[in-house]
Order: sequence, then C-alpha cells, then structure tokens
Amino acid sequence: MTAIREANYYLVVDLEATCDDRHLIPRGENETIEIGAVLVDGASLRPIAEQTIFVRPILHPDLTPFCTQLTSITQDMVDNALVFPAALARLVAFGTRALFCSWGNYDRNQLAADCARHGIPMPLADHWNLKEGYAYRAGSRRGLGTMAALRQLGIPFTGTHHRGIDDARNIAKMLPYILGRATSPVVEDQRRGRRGDHGYHERDDDYR
Repeated sequence: MTAIREANYYLVVDLEATCDDRHLIPRGENETIEIGAVLVDGASLRPIAEQTIFVRPILHPDLTPFCTQLTSITQDMVDNALVFPAALARLVAFGTRALFCSWGNYDRNQLAADCARHGIPMPLADHWNLKEGYAYRAGSRRGLGTMAALRQLGIPFTGTHHRGIDDARNIAKMLPYILGRATSPVVEDQRRGRRGDHGYHERDDDYR
C-alpha cells in the first residue's frame, strides 16, 4: 500500500485513450487521445494551473462511436492534435519538479505503453498512485473508483466523467483528504474499522 507522499507540487493527471466495445481495437493498441493535467500547490493543496492536451492517434486514427460517447471527445478534437511525443513533452514541461499522480496505475501504464510505441523514454518515472493513497488513508485494503471515493467524501463531481481534464480536477479535490489535511466522518470510520452503511462497498463504476 502506498503511504502518504509530501511534495512541493503535485501533477494530477488523467488520460483518455482510444477504446471500443466491439473488439475493433486489438489489446495493447489503445492510444492516448487526451491528457488532462492539474498542477496543485503542495502547501495550500489548491490548483494553480491546468492543461488539456489532445493527442492524435496513429494506429487507429478514427475514433469509435463508443469512444466518443464515453469520453465526449470528437474526431475533430484529435484530427489536428499533437502527436504523442509532442504532447508528452508539453506535459513534462508543464509539470516540471512536480510529483506525477493519478488515480490508479492505468494512466502511468498507458503513458509507458505510448512511450514504448514511439520509441521514447518514459520521463515520469516517479509516480504516486492516489487510489492506493486514499485506501491507505481510509485504512482499507480495497481501492475505490474516483466516483465512489468522491461520493464517500461528500464531494460533488463537476464536469463530464471520462473527460481527462474534468476527472483530473475532481481527483485533485481529494488531495487534502488523502494527505490527512482534511477530515471526513466516513474516512475516519473506515480507519477505526467501523464500515457501517456508508457506501464504501458500492460498485466501482469507473470504466477502467
């Protein structure tokens, strides 16, 4: 389980990638199409900047209807977007000296897969899994999806789920709780082992 990590800045990242529901994209060929990034000040835990970076897929350049329906990302958004190496370079420049964070390992693994596909090194090697960090804070062995964790904390989701920038914004809202600088009755009950009927065992409704 990943313990709490202190940093001067946190780079909260959420990716969206090509996907389909009819096996049109072979396993391992999903490509990043959006990088949502929120830069959070480590002292105040307030967002200080953000970026949305669209990425043009090369293996499967045409988005499936399922992908557009899930993410709300349209073909026009990616047709003239940056190719992955340029998009990654922009992300790295934006998050210089910040700790790379994401909810789960999906985003780190997807970035690594895209880097391997393009023959470039993975620059964001130091990664904090916030899903594990939240479970550690709650004293639980089970991780939650972003929507379930937000509900547990009583934080309303804003924006569109499965849009990278909106998911990153909402994940960033949970940093004060994960880092122990804010309290929640539900989280404290979890730490004391009183699970009760707080919705902690809700179904994880995240797509990934």
